[in-house]
Amino acid sequence: MSRVTPHNATFSRPSAREALIMVAALTVWLAVTAMFVGYRPEHSFLAVLMAAMFFASAPTRRIVVALVPFALFGISYDWMNIVPNYMVNPVDIQGLYETEKSLFGITVNETMRLTPNEFFALHHAPWADFLAGFFYLCWVPVPIIFGLWLYFDGQRAEYLHFAMVFLLVNLLGFTFYYIHPAAPPWYVASHGFEFIQGTPGQVAGLGRFDEMLGVSIFHGLYERNANVFAALPSLHSAYMLVAFIYALRARTPLWMRIAAAVICLGIWATAVYSSHHYIIDVMAGIAVTLLGYALFEYVLMRIPAFSRFTARYTKYIS
Repeated sequence: MSRVTPHNATFSRPSAREALIMVAALTVWLAVTAMFVGYRPEHSFLAVLMAAMFFASAPTRRIVVALVPFALFGISYDWMNIVPNYMVNPVDIQGLYETEKSLFGITVNETMRLTPNEFFALHHAPWADFLAGFFYLCWVPVPIIFGLWLYFDGQRAEYLHFAMVFLLVNLLGFTFYYIHPAAPPWYVASHGFEFIQGTPGQVAGLGRFDEMLGVSIFHGLYERNANVFAALPSLHSAYMLVAFIYALRARTPLWMRIAAAVICLGIWATAVYSSHHYIIDVMAGIAVTLLGYALFEYVLMRIPAFSRFTARYTKYIS
């Protein structure tokens, strides 16, 4: 019986079952996206990239499988365009604004009380605008980079827990978006308390970063906002908190933990400073993160079938 050499193992092809699952998953994703969301060039690029990596070799195939939670996050966000949340439940516009003002409002004079967002819209500085743009550019890339660092550092179990909690927190947040659609602060500043269907996303205070550097980074990002009435909870505030929690759990250097904490706090501050979220939204994002973490680590992982699935998943990507 011939032995399989390490070289052959590295460049082995996927099994017929694995290949069938991959092709079927890509087909369903692209078909649903094309029919109900709108096909874009990046969909083709990502599909070709994933397929090429999946079939190229065992190491690249393991990376693709490891990144499935992040892929599901992106797909689920994109698919929220199929049924916008404002078609499911009424949008909270004035109620959230008044609650924010009553809890965290800043009294300017005897007759004027502003939400923190309104205060910062009037009182901002170039250095703060620059930091705000820097921190908000970190909200997705840095957690993904952190996850890849865990993966390539050999901490595959911690990586998988992080990636699956990241996905779970998103799904919890997306669910609440449909239960309680909510308008962001910039919407009130631009449109008042009237609900306007199909309102496009706005860069709000982040536009000052684009203007400062002569770029259109945030303009490009917010033009493709899946739903502007998805402010509560603030998932911007959740992602780096998930990364920070697992930076504490995993074998990470001190500088990485400090960086995660600083970026996390910076994103929280920017969410309010840039008028993209109320303080209430940020607090809700923190709560959703802690809920998702607790559900995964202390509920799901204690279910034998789920624990065995996670163990097999970890073994596969290892």
